[in-house]
Amino acid sequence: MNPLFLLFLLGLTTYFIVRGVSSVSRTPTWLLWLVAMMPASIWIGWTLANDKKTPPFYLIFIPLVVCLTLYFFLIQWGRIPTSEASSSANRELGASLSEEGELPKEQASLRPIDQSEERYLQACFPWSIYYLQNLEYRPQAVICRGHLKSQPEVAYQTIRANVEEKFGDRFLVVFQEGVNGKPFFALVTNPHAKGTQSGQSTFNRPVIALSLLAATFFTACLAWLQIGGSSSGAGNFGQGFPISIIQGIPYAIALLTILGVHELAHYLAARRHHIRTTLPYFIPVLPLPWFPFGTFGAFIQIRSPIPNRRALFDVGISGPLVGFAVALPLLIWGLAHSTLVALPATSEFLNFQAFDPKFSLLLTILSKITLGGTLTADTALKMHPVAVASSLGLIVTAFNLMPVGQLDGGHIVHAMLGQRMGAIVGQIARLFLLVLSYWQRYLLLWAIILFLMPAMDEPALNDVTELDNRRDLWGVVSLALLLLIILPAPKFLTTLLNM
Repeated sequence: MNPLFLLFLLGLTTYFIVRGVSSVSRTPTWLLWLVAMMPASIWIGWTLANDKKTPPFYLIFIPLVVCLTLYFFLIQWGRIPTSEASSSANRELGASLSEEGELPKEQASLRPIDQSEERYLQACFPWSIYYLQNLEYRPQAVICRGHLKSQPEVAYQTIRANVEEKFGDRFLVVFQEGVNGKPFFALVTNPHAKGTQSGQSTFNRPVIALSLLAATFFTACLAWLQIGGSSSGAGNFGQGFPISIIQGIPYAIALLTILGVHELAHYLAARRHHIRTTLPYFIPVLPLPWFPFGTFGAFIQIRSPIPNRRALFDVGISGPLVGFAVALPLLIWGLAHSTLVALPATSEFLNFQAFDPKFSLLLTILSKITLGGTLTADTALKMHPVAVASSLGLIVTAFNLMPVGQLDGGHIVHAMLGQRMGAIVGQIARLFLLVLSYWQRYLLLWAIILFLMPAMDEPALNDVTELDNRRDLWGVVSLALLLLIILPAPKFLTTLLNM
């Protein structure tokens, strides 16, 4: 990949990530972006100046540690106080409600309910369900603190029903665990009250979704001009172009199927839990030598709060598991129809003309099972288009399963362990990936992106009720799948398999 284009792509991605931090910190976005981009700029500058593939380890490690430390310091230096952040947007309020502390006196008069309505609110909390002790007022919320006297699910359903009976749809009822470990309720102003959900249809436009699908199918077929190499006539628009388009059809169908069912599973899981969401939209991109894959993937946007941790878990895990279930048989079929070539002296990541599967434990095992003794330590794979698409599908699945912030894996660990413990797991995962990138250099870009993302996921409305054992088990399976994909095959295994 061209280093300058890589720097541009990373800079664009970093900007959108850093821009999201503006909701919690007054530090200028341009300054955060500059600090975040400094390590990559140093590495690429050194590479261009010295005509070498990778800079030395000290030049990778020192700028990364210094700039990431400075990045988090700048965020904390300009962090917006909880009371101010809560008044900026309701979706940001939920993440800040669990911060204990005194409310400034000038804010105390900004009450979403008046004194006459306090009596109705207090009546919503039966003492045998949740013993209410005190109320704290925020500009767009009422914090209700007390002692939980029943099961969390019973308490939430009872109090939510009481609040809706007294106040209608005026408030969203949030149930969170505070820093002291005690659950508390919060009534947050509902932005969708009184029929404001009429705008939902503007986000569900089948014509646009189908048009993007068609455009992405074309750009994915066109991508085989780059991915297919010389055998496809890459760059020869007289003869190679139509041949490559035809040869790229299996790649495009397989890739769009994997990405499509991933997002469709998210969509159906959200609808099952009555969560408003957009249709899945693909992102087409013309293939370039530096990014030849033909698409940036697909996405949906959730347009209403997540009701509970079970819904958060189901929406988060559905996409990766269904996508993997589709990618796995396609990958096995594609590997079986791939051809063996000599292993080059220097293997490159995602070189599908001479692909070395040992970068992934799962790909190593599947390749050996599929090809048997013909795959040896001196051979690589010239991959079939379906195998290329399936491998990319596994990479997308692995990235989404990283247990950090708004990624699918972040939703999963949040639902399993709670919001705060999920954030701790996310921090550990980012450090683990950074260490692993010393041996797997292609993971360094992932590690940088994950460090720039917020580690804490947004809470569900009922963020206290825990998952059942079945969902916990599936969560462990998903994290095990992540390790199988990103961990390289250990030396003893490759020796045992003669690879």
